[in-house]
Amino acid sequence: MSRVLTAIAYFFIGVLIVLSILPFVLMLITAFQHTQTFGFDINPEKLTFDNFIHLFTVQNFGSALTLSSAVVIIACVTNIVVCSLAAYGFTFKTFIGSEAIFWIYLATMMVPAQVTVVSTFVIFKKIGILGSTISLALPIINAFGVFLVRQFMLGIPESLIEAARIDGASDWRIFRSIIIPLSTPVLTALTVFTFLATWNDFLWPLVSLTSDQRQTVTLAISKLSGAFLTDYGLVMAGTSIAFIVPFTAYVLLQKQFVEGVASTGIKG
Repeated sequence: MSRVLTAIAYFFIGVLIVLSILPFVLMLITAFQHTQTFGFDINPEKLTFDNFIHLFTVQNFGSALTLSSAVVIIACVTNIVVCSLAAYGFTFKTFIGSEAIFWIYLATMMVPAQVTVVSTFVIFKKIGILGSTISLALPIINAFGVFLVRQFMLGIPESLIEAARIDGASDWRIFRSIIIPLSTPVLTALTVFTFLATWNDFLWPLVSLTSDQRQTVTLAISKLSGAFLTDYGLVMAGTSIAFIVPFTAYVLLQKQFVEGVASTGIKG
């Protein structure tokens, strides 16, 4: 009986795996064809790289990739610096009311990002950075990153910090030489989260970028669809490129990502 139940379980798991992979297979099949319809029909004579060539020669997809890459790099670096410093302060430099401030800050996670779009737009316009590369990266900094890193730092023995202070190490030396090396797994996890959120962001670039000459990958893909006729092969070619970049980053950082998330006690 147990073997039958195991076989049934494996069967349903296999079905779920196939169903999860099918959309990506369809995406890749369509990307190499000129077609206005979706389907799994493969005609070797119609397979072509024209869609990918058209993306970079006509649709200016290269500049979108460059902009998105720059935004992702700025967002990842900025988020790691800000969140690690804030988490260090909330963990090892506590003061009266620090716990209340932390939970109030954490409560901002309950506010949908769409609610703050207008206010963020106005603030960035007032200070003159609206539409710039850095303005696309700054909104990604939020309480989640601080919470994630703080949860990890709570597991660092206080004795290490005290020993370093006895030896005369400054807070900056402790942070740079002890905390950062020990926090590599969680910082890697935060990098992956930031990468995916920034790369896939659509609403904020749509609102803040007013020129067709500057557009992120998500905006570029959205503009591939025609008003009356859509070349799905071209759209799927752009989608394939947009998918491969974060997928590759995740595969390369998978081990550190899993370690970082597991060590914070957050279940994904």
